[in-house]
Amino acid sequence: MKYTRRSVFSATAGVLAASSRGLAAFPSNNEEQRRQEAYRLRLQAALADRIQPLPDHVSNGDESRYAARWGNFSKALPHNALGEVDPNAYTTLLNALASSSPAEMEKVLMGASDPSAQMKLVNPLSGVAFDMEGMDSHALSQPPAPALSSAEAAGEMVELCWMALLRDIPFTDYAASAAVQSACDELSKLSDFRGPKVNGKVTPQTLFRGFTAGDTVGPYISQFLVRPVQYGAQMVDQKIRTFAPGSDHLTDYASWLAAQNGNLPSVPNQFDNRMLLRNPRDMAAWVHMDVLFQAYFNAANILMMPPDPGDPLTGGGMGATPSASNPYRGSKTQVGFGTFGGPFFAAMVPEPSTRALKAVWFQKWFVHRRLRPEEFGGLVHNQMAGKGAYPIHADVLQSAALNRIKTQFGAWLLPQAFPEGCPIHPSYGAGHATVAGACVTMLKAMFDESFPIANPVQVSSDGQTLVPYTGADASMMTVGGELNKLAANVAIGRNMAGVHYRSDYTESLRLGEKVAIRILQDVRHTFGETFNGFSFTSFDGAKVNIT
Repeated sequence: MKYTRRSVFSATAGVLAASSRGLAAFPSNNEEQRRQEAYRLRLQAALADRIQPLPDHVSNGDESRYAARWGNFSKALPHNALGEVDPNAYTTLLNALASSSPAEMEKVLMGASDPSAQMKLVNPLSGVAFDMEGMDSHALSQPPAPALSSAEAAGEMVELCWMALLRDIPFTDYAASAAVQSACDELSKLSDFRGPKVNGKVTPQTLFRGFTAGDTVGPYISQFLVRPVQYGAQMVDQKIRTFAPGSDHLTDYASWLAAQNGNLPSVPNQFDNRMLLRNPRDMAAWVHMDVLFQAYFNAANILMMPPDPGDPLTGGGMGATPSASNPYRGSKTQVGFGTFGGPFFAAMVPEPSTRALKAVWFQKWFVHRRLRPEEFGGLVHNQMAGKGAYPIHADVLQSAALNRIKTQFGAWLLPQAFPEGCPIHPSYGAGHATVAGACVTMLKAMFDESFPIANPVQVSSDGQTLVPYTGADASMMTVGGELNKLAANVAIGRNMAGVHYRSDYTESLRLGEKVAIRILQDVRHTFGETFNGFSFTSFDGAKVNIT
């Protein structure tokens, strides 16, 4: 895929015509000329965005298909005994979104029995905010989410059931686990399951992994989530405060229904000792409290940190080479700094984060309003209990994983890793996944994706130490593959908590990539260096060139 603004710029006239010269072509002592050039660049970027065709924003149709509105996100609004939303309350939400008025937002009917303990809607108006860089959030789109009644949605729910059941099994033990093999066997037989497979089968090596190149190579957890991180002279290990084993929530109907009405949880998180990331519960804990761009900023530091001969295990930092297009790779007299050097890399990685959130928040609140897995689980429970009838695919209702959940917890509800369950915003797209897609795209544009991973490591099953990874595929591990895996780990970590579906991850990763590409298009023409543009591999495996 080739992205260029030159064809757009050349369509404009006079001062707006594209210039192949860098900023260095303009005398630094001519301040008026400099001001005109700065204006020209900003105007060109705005015009290039302005002439792009408007995308269609199409939902999966569940909102119009089911007039009672139980097919869409409604948590924190009032619900009946079946967990079905009050249609009048849902209408107040739709009216508020249609007006995009803060005053109308204050009129949305909420469901908690005690208003002082009410969970609140998370930032719907972020979806209408504008940005001064990159493409406007409404000019980006996502395809419809899988419909409630579809086999794909059923496959996603069965995977979530297995994720909940296997939260405490270390990733390093997957090959030897009978429960893991049962999950692989069932997922392989589903009508429409879209996780990675080998010869049509889910295996312990592909279970719960992402769809991008490198995801199924090496240990489950990316090197960027386990290696020590250097912040200047400060060394930081990556142990986290994780949840206690078996601390699952909203598994009884009363607490589940209270959560649907927006009541704050009555029990706190239960924490374990500090651990390195070793199992799905640890991943759920990580994505519960992370800073927006934390994982990717850490990755940038690991990539830039030079190797340390005194560290016999990891070898210190990776000392990865910049991308081939970096103009300072062959310079005899200069190094990059504010452009194409360390501070530039560190600043560009988090750059798309808020833009990514605005883009996905528009999709969440104003387009799709997809129900969360815990809400889907309530429909499943009530159907299995004979209290309601919903168009749920048989792959869920006949699932061995669902039967195991009922045996273990006493209900057919999807166990949640967080006491409060899912956050109070719709499921599709996923904020974590969109930010992951955007920030990882920046990293792939800045660094050599083919750079090999030296001294790969994995986490011991007790979560306390790093040990060498000696698998047969160790030599296949690259910076690009581990960055893809990093995005998948963080995004799918939300699935492991029970709050997102697989398609939330896959399509939001692609949305984040589009956000980053638009920003890279804007900055492409701002440099004084001779620069041929950004190149990297998309999440879908295509070569992207921004020239």
